[in-house]
Amino acid sequence: MENNVEIPRIILPDGTAVPAVGQGTWNIGDSRAHVTSELSTLREGIDLGMSLIDTAEMYGNGASERLVGEAISGQRDRVFLVSKVYPHNASKLGVAKSCAASLKRLRTDYLDLYLLHWRGDYPLAETVEAFERLRAVGQIRYWGVSNFDTRDMMELGALPAGGRCATNQVLYHPEERGIEFSLLPWCQAHSMPVMAYSPLGQGGRLLRSQALITVARRHGATPGQIALAWCLRSGGVIAIPKASTVTHVRENAGAAAIKLTIEDLAEIEAAHTPPSFEAPLAML
Repeated sequence: MENNVEIPRIILPDGTAVPAVGQGTWNIGDSRAHVTSELSTLREGIDLGMSLIDTAEMYGNGASERLVGEAISGQRDRVFLVSKVYPHNASKLGVAKSCAASLKRLRTDYLDLYLLHWRGDYPLAETVEAFERLRAVGQIRYWGVSNFDTRDMMELGALPAGGRCATNQVLYHPEERGIEFSLLPWCQAHSMPVMAYSPLGQGGRLLRSQALITVARRHGATPGQIALAWCLRSGGVIAIPKASTVTHVRENAGAAAIKLTIEDLAEIEAAHTPPSFEAPLAML
């Protein structure tokens, strides 16, 4: 597929446009032996328009954030930067302390988006209040959540500032479609994009799907590109695949040019069926 394609945009609740394909960084920065390749990959992704970069304080105990900070040095204004706070740090004081540490590792004075990594023991109201304080002083532009199910989102939405939640980052790909039963419709009804982590699956199993392989052949593409195109098929989803090489990140960007046909979607649907009942939210 052609690499020089325009990455489509997804609109946040306040009207801000962000790339529909970004870059995940789980397990990036863990080994000094791979730093040069990983830096080149992240920078190439930015040049290709995949300027949304997702990281977290959890990833490598800050190693991922440090690598991202190095990658975006000198070009911070080109990047929509996302990080996440641990649930056990999600108290009023803990959020502020974690955010300050993340900003230091990322070599920046603000985050574009700050997420609660998953739900913990602190009341949502306390965490949201902490996020709102960070927003008020300019340390974050937006806040959101990750790994929240429909009931969690309803509880969040009922809070006074709950309507300011910008996104819910969840596991989503053709083999993990549980969010389509109620969570995705809830987010769509509230004009809230979903951010799909691990959109290429885990361990390579998804990429061996015969349906994806068959559709990929029709498009002269790879199964991974088809999986990404599937995530982007109807808008409202931001995919954040990880890439460890420049070749791979170019492949991810190329997926944005693929328009799946009714036949393609039917073939994928037959092999990877949508949910018919509510199930516990899948998480990694």
